[in-house]
Amino acid sequence: MTLSMNILIHPEILQGILIPFAGTVLGSACVFFMRGQLSSRLLRALSGFAAGVMVAASVWSLLIPALEASADKGTLAFAPAAIGFWAGTLFLLLLDNIIPHLHAATNDAEGPESGFQKTTLMILAVTLHNIPEGMAVGVVLAGWLSGAGGISAAAGLALALGIAIQNFPEGAIISMPLYANGASKAKAFANGALSGIVEPIGTVITILVAAAVVPAMPYLLSFAAGAMMYVVVEELVPEMTVEHHSNTGALAFAFGFTLMMTLDVMLG
Repeated sequence: MTLSMNILIHPEILQGILIPFAGTVLGSACVFFMRGQLSSRLLRALSGFAAGVMVAASVWSLLIPALEASADKGTLAFAPAAIGFWAGTLFLLLLDNIIPHLHAATNDAEGPESGFQKTTLMILAVTLHNIPEGMAVGVVLAGWLSGAGGISAAAGLALALGIAIQNFPEGAIISMPLYANGASKAKAFANGALSGIVEPIGTVITILVAAAVVPAMPYLLSFAAGAMMYVVVEELVPEMTVEHHSNTGALAFAFGFTLMMTLDVMLG
């Protein structure tokens, strides 16, 4: 049975591919029910929540399985996880410098100069954010398919659910400003939903690559962790502490962290 057939016939694979994207789509649909811009306090809370989910996912869903998969290396069991983590960090650093983008909490665009509109730059920022999330789900599902690191299908489901929950506000962060700036509700919804399309694409590509090179699984798991942690530190932490009173973001971080940890332990 080919790997592509496995992707088609396993409900767990389809869930992992579609659930995070569904979170973005549902969040984008907020444009049909809500009015006005998201408040700065709410944006801080959403950034903190997303950061908490991603940190917990990096530890429980990615780094711990990476270390367990390398346990046979004895005192060097840490090496694949450390190497993969740095590779993922540097990969996101590269993307951060070659893709023009704009984070929600600032008016200063990052990356190379471009003539893109503000909304386009914000969509690119969310897309950049979604790349490591799609990779993370894909490599966990590939680990389950290959039996590496003792990863279960439930662990993939837990990670997909956690990312879907934090994708919900991301969809709203894109669609609502678009509508406020003159786009129709339908166009704002479509752009918000499509900002998350990179996740299922990245998940499928990662499954195909990772499951084909099982010995590299510890490196790939930690690669996704490093990429996600780069997003947390470079993007989400500054956004959750953008104003003097950052306790809202800190509390939301704690909530997101414990929620993702609970999902992973209960379902994984």
